[in-house]
Amino acid sequence: MAKYNVLAIVLAGGEGKRLMPLTDDRAKPAVPFGGHYRLIDFALSNIVNSGYLKIVVLTQYKSHSLDRHVTKTWYTSPLLGNFIAPVPAQQRRGPHWYLGSADAIYQSLNIVDDEKPDYIVIIGADNIYRMDFSQMVDAHIASGLPATVAGIRQPIELAPALGVIDSKDGVIKEFLEKPQNPQGLPDDPTKVLASMGNYVFTTKDLVEALRADGHNPDSKHDMGGNIIPWFVERGECGIYDFKDNDVPGSTDRDRNYWRDVGTLDAYYDANMDLISVHPVFNLYNRAWPTMTMIDGALPPAKFVYGEEHSRMGHAVNSFVSPGVIISGGEVYHSIVSPNCYVHSWAQVTDSVVMHGCRIGRHSVVSKAILDKNVVLEEGATVGLDLEHDRQRGFTVTESGITIVPKGMVVTR
Repeated sequence: MAKYNVLAIVLAGGEGKRLMPLTDDRAKPAVPFGGHYRLIDFALSNIVNSGYLKIVVLTQYKSHSLDRHVTKTWYTSPLLGNFIAPVPAQQRRGPHWYLGSADAIYQSLNIVDDEKPDYIVIIGADNIYRMDFSQMVDAHIASGLPATVAGIRQPIELAPALGVIDSKDGVIKEFLEKPQNPQGLPDDPTKVLASMGNYVFTTKDLVEALRADGHNPDSKHDMGGNIIPWFVERGECGIYDFKDNDVPGSTDRDRNYWRDVGTLDAYYDANMDLISVHPVFNLYNRAWPTMTMIDGALPPAKFVYGEEHSRMGHAVNSFVSPGVIISGGEVYHSIVSPNCYVHSWAQVTDSVVMHGCRIGRHSVVSKAILDKNVVLEEGATVGLDLEHDRQRGFTVTESGITIVPKGMVVTR
């Protein structure tokens, strides 16, 4: 049981422009991931597994599917004062939407006033990782500082593209934005610390900082860009090294895994990380489960036809979700989401196929992401001819991943 009254705030209002077209019709945290999950399930699972059950999810951009998912999936009995609630922009501080991540929390201070937490955990909703936030809260309390930032170790050669944390004796001295000649860590000169976007605050100090920021007309009202520097300038911001976080059930291979899925290529790579023989992110950790809600009306996946030299319905090195029928088709190194149908002689390779897709006979899907309810007619192809994919209006990433938008019908 949690020792302190902790309120968790999930920042889930991001537009996710770099993930378009997957975010054309939904908020970034609502993007499906790993078969039957959504990105926000990983953030909420971490919080709940940490023992914190007072959670608000701040939403804004195209939030309907996100609100619906949180409401239907992440409900808890209010009998003991617990709640997991989506909170839309309320315009409590004027006739405007959220002006930034700090303004989102500032506009929601009524929740803080109602709950009166001792400490507030603030995280994003669009990264893939495991973290026990109770350990970070304990470290925050032990430090005696009003603010703590989680930092992740990154190769020093990536520093010119990162915001790097310069700290001494556990206290952040300054943020170095894209430094050209960074200094490595004392215990590992090949690494630097970058912010994960996860924070712990002592409540009264955060409220003071938010109110000061809210009255600053020159502020961009951003947590990382304004609130954290406010504490750093006062010498009141600590650093928590992610490597010190020991999640139950972790292995040497997946410990300290963290993936920012802010781009289509990163999103694709993170999905592929799940399905290797020895995955670098293991969804089979029952000691720290990643939770979601699966449609109970869907039957188990079915594989039919076993004609060795003609057609054989099978999947290898893949995730295949409930409700899927692979009818004489082949699936290799791919993720197939619920209620999909792969017809005879079709091939799906190195791809992510979202809910409700139909892959017609003799169709081929290679190195692609198919959004929900995409239909490939008989003999259609995606991912084999990238120039042809571009001509059809599909997004093709720098690494050659083709993305087919939601509900598209792909012809030969």
